[in-house]
Amino acid sequence: MDDNAHLTPQPSISVIMPVLDEERHLAEAVRHILSQDYPGEIELVIALGPSKDRTDEIAAGLCAADARVRTVPNPTGKTPAGLNAAIAASRYELVVRVDGHGLLAPGYLRTAVRLLAETGAANVGGVMHAEGQSVFERSVAVAMTSKLGVGNAKFHTGGEAGPAETVYLGVFRREVLEKQRGYNEAFIRAQDWELNHRIREDGGLVYFSPELHVTYRPRPSVRTLARQYFDYGRWRRVVMRTHAGTASLRYLAPPIAVLAVVLGTVLGLISFATVPWLAVGFLPPVGYLLGIGLGSLRESRGQDAAVRWRLPLVLATMHFAWGWGFLTSPKALYRSTL
Repeated sequence: MDDNAHLTPQPSISVIMPVLDEERHLAEAVRHILSQDYPGEIELVIALGPSKDRTDEIAAGLCAADARVRTVPNPTGKTPAGLNAAIAASRYELVVRVDGHGLLAPGYLRTAVRLLAETGAANVGGVMHAEGQSVFERSVAVAMTSKLGVGNAKFHTGGEAGPAETVYLGVFRREVLEKQRGYNEAFIRAQDWELNHRIREDGGLVYFSPELHVTYRPRPSVRTLARQYFDYGRWRRVVMRTHAGTASLRYLAPPIAVLAVVLGTVLGLISFATVPWLAVGFLPPVGYLLGIGLGSLRESRGQDAAVRWRLPLVLATMHFAWGWGFLTSPKALYRSTL
């Protein structure tokens, strides 16, 4: 089948955006969508969760200012439910996922349409370029764009264009989403990876290109960052339980590090009271601290001192929250909706 035959010369685009408590970034994210230099029609469907801030008010103003913007309710506030609600309310040939704190680079839509036509892919996506505003956010951005922080995921660290397991956000052919029945709403996190896995299992191509670039605004505090990565770890365990053969060293490294550091510390402390040779247990935690310290110095070259001092804390928060979430992920967390 010639996938390219399904694309008109200037296909119309539906952008879908689930939002919850996004008053800080929503207007800027929408501006980056509506200012795209794209010759075809664009619509933006915002799925509104039950926000506690001014998100709904801001969204209403955006709708009033531009007829291309409209909203749909997402009473649960859960991301995959919002995505599916926005897909159902949208109309056009291509569907572009964008988050309320993601900023599309100029030319993003034009480039994505070209890549879909050139590759015949079911979904194309690119680089999640973390860019912070506060000192802490800039420290998180360094961590999220380094292999020490997130492993070798190309959509975090960049790389050559080609087939990929998953991509950041995504630009989809509508018929692909309809065939897959959208996002699995049971996956509160990792829903992108899970959908892309089903697309690939069905013979579709998921394609990564560094030409596609989205600026991502990181979490603003240790607490919110820890919560984010704890959830990532919990849901990665769900992915591994649900889809056999998806485990990898990248995903297993954080829980292994948590176990090694915690058990090593316990054994080392016991050595003071009973068995002296158990002091070797201190090797994993000491080795981890040294690795994080030296790695932080390397990864933060060119950053100011405030960012460099915070980076070890940020990396440890990401690793330990992710690892602990993975280790404590309950089997009852997941109930398929497909």
